[in-house]
Amino acid sequence: MQEERNLDGQREQASNDSVGTSAETMSAQDERTWSIIAHLSVLAGLVGLMPFGALIVWLLYKDRSERVRFHALQALWYQIAWVVILVAYTFISAVLSIVIIGIFMFFLLPILALIPLVHGCYAAYQVSQGVEYRYPYIADRIEGPRSVV
Repeated sequence: MQEERNLDGQREQASNDSVGTSAETMSAQDERTWSIIAHLSVLAGLVGLMPFGALIVWLLYKDRSERVRFHALQALWYQIAWVVILVAYTFISAVLSIVIIGIFMFFLLPILALIPLVHGCYAAYQVSQGVEYRYPYIADRIEGPRSVV
């Protein structure tokens, strides 16, 4: 009876291993493509959906590829940081506009909103060229700083 349990357990473990490896395997080209898409998801900010594209890529592929997980999580946190910055800037501008000084700050808002779009496209371009692009400050919080050899 004990032998039978071990054989069943081994069969079950072998079938679980084969299912797990096939679900987690991605080609290098697929990893690169989904990493690029994660960075380009910043363009969803043009219609007000900035962090959701990176979130979807991260949720779908976080268990299939460590590289896609890193790039999607990095893009997600970068986009969330910019949403917070833009909301805070708008709030401060609104408060200061009551005093008349802040009216001029509203003119800078569209220019400020272009920064994450341009930077996200640059990150996608770097990844498409095979560079492991890291957003300043954010990548170190996700993965830790690179060790210098």
